[in-house]
Amino acid sequence: MKKYILTSLLIGLVSFLYFTKKGELVKNTALTYVTTPDYINNGGNTVTSRILVPDGYRRAEYLVGTFSKYLQDYALKNYGAQIINYDGNPYVYQAGHVGVLELPVPSNGLQQCADALMRIRAEYLWDHGQKSKIGFNFTSGHYCSWSKYAAGYRPKINGNKVTFHQIAKADASKASFYKYLNLIYTYAGTQSLYSELPKISEVEKLEVGDMLITPGFPGHIIMIVDKATDANGDNLFIFAQGNTPAQSVHVLKNPSDLNNSPWYQLEMGAGMQIPTYYFNTSQFIRFK
Repeated sequence: MKKYILTSLLIGLVSFLYFTKKGELVKNTALTYVTTPDYINNGGNTVTSRILVPDGYRRAEYLVGTFSKYLQDYALKNYGAQIINYDGNPYVYQAGHVGVLELPVPSNGLQQCADALMRIRAEYLWDHGQKSKIGFNFTSGHYCSWSKYAAGYRPKINGNKVTFHQIAKADASKASFYKYLNLIYTYAGTQSLYSELPKISEVEKLEVGDMLITPGFPGHIIMIVDKATDANGDNLFIFAQGNTPAQSVHVLKNPSDLNNSPWYQLEMGAGMQIPTYYFNTSQFIRFK
């Protein structure tokens, strides 16, 4: 057993060197191989039923039909499910998550970190009768809506200049919707989301569905999928992410606070570590 654990630790250390050169992060990530979060119900198959709330805290409650409630109730694969890459192979690092969302990974490899969260948002709007609200900005700043795409409009891209032309047959099917999302994955990302969406500047105002982001190329982004508050108004949060290479969206452990993992405490503007990334500053955005 000790030999197995040591081998796993070494694999984790070598793998994580691809993500960061920060020695402290490598050490903390290695610990995720040999520690199990306390606040886990192995039989739970949604975000809220999988993750227990610490003593003294109360889980945030949202109205049925809201995006926040949709995320809290998102279905998870059975406990212990692996993160799978778009090519069908297991991701190299399997020790940093406590759940995998029931969200298929397209084999084209396009659905990476920002893309996965845009898909979740778009599918929520689709499922809740708000298809007219589905749309995202390209990195160029040009807005690309599902309504226009369904009507047959397609972008013509010349450098940073984008124009839309009705050149395809109208098609509002679910298959066409996923082709639209592939287009979004290609021309939108962390930078476009940061430029387009409202910023949240106070921890007290953060809600389920808000996103921690480092904009750029590639940048990174993760989403709050649960929240709990104590009697003093202090908040704890649960995060989920997609990643590069395109892979299963998964609920994250907290490698910096193993006593409270997978819950995170946040300080606006401060750095924050997740198992595969370090955010130099905490800045948040919210879907409109």
